[in-house]
Parts: sequence; C-alpha cells; structure tokens
Amino acid sequence: MITLALPKGRLYEKTRDLLARCGYHLTLSDRQLVAEEPTGRIRAILVKNSDLPTYVHNGIAGIGVCGTDVIFESGYPFHELLTLPYGQTRICLAGLPDAPERARGTVLEVATKFPRFTRSFFHAQGIPVSVVKLNGSVELAPVLGLTPYIVDLVETGSTLKAHNLEIHETIGTTTVKMIANYAFYKYHYRRVDDFVKQLQNHREGTTE
Repeated sequence: MITLALPKGRLYEKTRDLLARCGYHLTLSDRQLVAEEPTGRIRAILVKNSDLPTYVHNGIAGIGVCGTDVIFESGYPFHELLTLPYGQTRICLAGLPDAPERARGTVLEVATKFPRFTRSFFHAQGIPVSVVKLNGSVELAPVLGLTPYIVDLVETGSTLKAHNLEIHETIGTTTVKMIANYAFYKYHYRRVDDFVKQLQNHREGTTE
C-alpha cells in the first residue's frame, strides 16, 4: 500500500479528482484525516499544507502532493515524481499604492509566510531585506504599519484589492509537485513509477 500525504483544501479536491480518474476513489472529510480507498492500494492522510513535507521527509507518507513554495520553505530534499497541471500561482511583492520607493542600498522590509524564499530571492538580487515571518493574513502587515511590503501567493488579486494593496513585482511562480521520500522510492520505485504513469495518462483532464 502506498501512503499518500495530501494537503487540505483545493489541492486535495483537485488531486482526489485526478486519482478518481485513475480508479482510486478516496473519501476524506475535513474531520477524517486518514482513509484507505476501497481496493486497498492507497492510504491517504490529510494534513496541513505547511506540515506535508515533514510527513514525507520522516517517512510517515512515502509520497506527497505539495506546492514548490512549501517544499522550498521546508528545506528538505525529495525525489520529484511529477508536476501536476493545477495550482500554479504567482509569488508577488505587494504593498500599499504609496509604499516607499525601494531605493538602492536601503533595507527592504517585508512580511511573509515564506521567509526562506524571500531572503533567497532578494539576496540574489543584491538587495538587503528584513523579513518578518507571519503565519496568518499577511495582508494586514502594510495596512497596520508592520512592514510596507509583503511577499505572498497571488491568484486573482481580489484579497489584495480588498485591503487596498497592489502588486509591485512578480518575483516567482509556484507549481504543484508529487514528491517522494528518497528511501521509500529507492525500495518501491517500480510500484511508484507505475502509479505515476497512471497519473500522467490522466492528468491532462485536470485544470485550474
């Protein structure tokens, strides 16, 4: 049996639909966190998105589905199996329309859920950055004066508009990957590869 870690929310729903087209039918409610599909070939665990890499890294799940933003933040190495055709999102630097100009050599103050990515990106540009890590709604940071800028995922931009914020720069994109624990893949690669081929043959029908 393959244990598959799935993130709560929209990614779970999209992945569940893809699995169903491959003949794996999972039923997991928000309160049910572990389930096996009827054939007994897959067990799924439903976890918080930011915790998913930890479960796969520690071998609790052999395989997981996760955004590249969360994978990068975890710092863990994984065997990448597949890029899934949904969940691609922009990573943007945003702030109030009258946010202070980013003068060369000055420290950029940013609030974000993604401190590792933010530091890596701006340091690579030669821009000093001071990062405040938040776990909740980062849009409040500029509104309440914590930091003039945020780095966050942006899909439609409606949340930014609701807080009178605007995108100042798109600094990256995140995609959704199916990843594997290295040790699990080493010992079960034939079974995993067969599973991945099934998904590849059916993934074209899954879109945003």
